[in-house]
Amino acid sequence: MYRYDEFDDRFVRERVASFRSQVERRLSGALTEDEFKPLRLQNGLYLQLHAYMLRVAIPYGTLNSPQMLQLAMIAERWDKGYGHFTTRQNIQFNWPKLQDVPAILEALADVGMHAIQTSGNCIRNVTADHFAGAAADEIEDPRPTAEILRQWSSGHPEFAFLPRKFKIAVTGSPNDRAVTKAHDIGLRMVRNAAGEPGYEVIVGGGLGRTPMIGKVIREFLPKADLLAYLESVLRVYNLYGRRDNKYKARIKILVHESKLETIRAEVEAEFERLMAEEAGPTRALSAAEVARIEAYFAPPAFDDLPDSDAGLEAALAADQDFRAWVKTNIVAHRQSGYRIVTVSIKPIGKAPGDASADQMRALADIAERYSLGELRVSHEQNIVLPHVRAADLPEVFACLQKADLATANIGLITDIIACPGMDYCALATARSIPVAQDIANHFNSPALAAEIGKLQIKISGCINACGHHHVGHIGILGLEKGGIESYQITLGGDATETTAIGERAGPGFAYDEVVPAVRRLVDAYLALRTDANETFLQTYRRLGAAPFKAALYPADIGGSGSGAGGGWPKAKAGPSLSASAQVQQAAHSQYVFYHF
Repeated sequence: MYRYDEFDDRFVRERVASFRSQVERRLSGALTEDEFKPLRLQNGLYLQLHAYMLRVAIPYGTLNSPQMLQLAMIAERWDKGYGHFTTRQNIQFNWPKLQDVPAILEALADVGMHAIQTSGNCIRNVTADHFAGAAADEIEDPRPTAEILRQWSSGHPEFAFLPRKFKIAVTGSPNDRAVTKAHDIGLRMVRNAAGEPGYEVIVGGGLGRTPMIGKVIREFLPKADLLAYLESVLRVYNLYGRRDNKYKARIKILVHESKLETIRAEVEAEFERLMAEEAGPTRALSAAEVARIEAYFAPPAFDDLPDSDAGLEAALAADQDFRAWVKTNIVAHRQSGYRIVTVSIKPIGKAPGDASADQMRALADIAERYSLGELRVSHEQNIVLPHVRAADLPEVFACLQKADLATANIGLITDIIACPGMDYCALATARSIPVAQDIANHFNSPALAAEIGKLQIKISGCINACGHHHVGHIGILGLEKGGIESYQITLGGDATETTAIGERAGPGFAYDEVVPAVRRLVDAYLALRTDANETFLQTYRRLGAAPFKAALYPADIGGSGSGAGGGWPKAKAGPSLSASAQVQQAAHSQYVFYHF
């Protein structure tokens, strides 16, 4: 994996020193909050509902054991003993004190980490397939590409003040695990007819209040042209993207309003102009530079092992819990005798994505002993051990059990993506975490979850869609209507290579109606599927929305269902937002309000 060079270290240290001075001026009153805001956002520091929040970049989701140990130390020393892993493969600390943030950034720099460009109208943390370099279906490791983009975009003066934030994702596999079509730019590594590697370039994807699936602007881009072409896309966006309305400022709106053909013509013209400049050849990535970066991501020294192991087979036969965990949390590795382990950060009834300092230390230790020192953060808010010997799986499972990290639910109904919601976020209009906890508790039977099979639930606490609800098989969006939380349900979303935006099912549900509504959908699916192998999404695509809407809005809960001539049932009034806050404050003892 990539190691910071002298330039990286100097760049980050200078930024930390600069921000330390800015924090001192804010604390002394020399800077107002309005003056300080753009400065703190450039360093990943937000002001949330109850405290500041620091978002730390984890480029393409890759961590080593010392870095995870440092995150644990930061959580324990300067936060409340835990961190929150996000859908952008970052980690957030929700309770730092402003005066401590420069020290936190210094501690991050000590292990080659930072919080730069995790906020603001710039190119954000570049994300990638969390199985990169290990997946059996991989065409090429996408991490060198992501690292090239990180180096190119960090502090790029031309793209520091874009019309809106800009997100890039890269995948090296035909099976898309990076949600590339829901990004401003998505890159899929492909090969042309001659077998040469390159990229399919996708633009204009995104979720939020106007969800859109990205469109292919280039079917094949040679690797050497990557930076020049992306610079052309960014220049066109920077020139024509709207700045009069932040809700219409993303590149997806530009592509939609101007049409793909127009944007493609502008990008291609800019690309030709760039390459024709006197310095044009220097804009192409040299083979030597690509090789230099790729060398950082050379495959580790794998042992030559058979793919089967007698000890593993014996453990599978003897331990039902271990057998269930292997079935859900383990996938094939490209190297014989190894497996990819996904560690669920979704224990039943806990906040999705939260890991304690002790758990982070346990993960660092397990990675060091059993995964060649590497970890990955997935956009699904879980942790991946990418290189585990098959023979070591029983020991890894035992270690994870001790850390309360052995939940066997990857891809199942309790493996829920959820944003922090109104428990933390100043933008949120409804709770997300308690909804996820209630659903997980309701479906906490391993046998029931196994019977339901693959089913992705994603929850957002506001229209910004940080919980990716639009691409959940069942998506849940929390909104505020007249002082009451109302939860809309969408159906049929998909975050893979067959990306789909979920269809809104109908009017929203009150907080205490969400779990029964989800249960009705699940019961309908179990009754409608052709056999146990047909997933929820397959059943939905085969039959369409009608039978699921009929189950979701039956006439006997206060309305006449979805049939013609009848109105939709009105959602029962739930608790007011102020009451919700009181309930959550009582339920979560970690809520301490800081005063600045």
